[in-house]
Amino acid sequence: MTPGLAHEVADYLARHHVLTLATCGPEGPWAAAVFYVHDGSALTFLSSPATRHCRNLAHDARCAATIHDDTGEWSRIKGVQLEGRARELQGDEARLARQRYGEKFPLIARAASAPAPILQALAKVRWYRIEAQRLYFIDNSRGFGHREQVELPNA
Repeated sequence: MTPGLAHEVADYLARHHVLTLATCGPEGPWAAAVFYVHDGSALTFLSSPATRHCRNLAHDARCAATIHDDTGEWSRIKGVQLEGRARELQGDEARLARQRYGEKFPLIARAASAPAPILQALAKVRWYRIEAQRLYFIDNSRGFGHREQVELPNA
């Protein structure tokens, strides 16, 4: 791992908002885009437990995710690939997740004053945390297919 890679990945995760979550369940594989916040290599998102990706996670906690730039040039491909396990948060963990999410997404922090459809949607969501077990940073500006594994604590 190059010096400063963990810091570069943390900065990248802080600047981006959407991850593509890949899960697998009884109906087969599935991918869904969700907004996230990060805490080190852990990613937190909210979603309805009725969604296919959350039903899949209830069946099998293993998942994968990508966060990447949208570009038309191969030399500008940059992003994060990870695999890990996801779990639903409860109690204090869920309250802390909501607080951290509100810091990145102010609508959540001001939910009491949000439009009725947003309030109705928020009443149906749960908080989930992906604990990365393996994480890679891709940066094709350093060469085609350049990918470095990031050392994770407790992995």
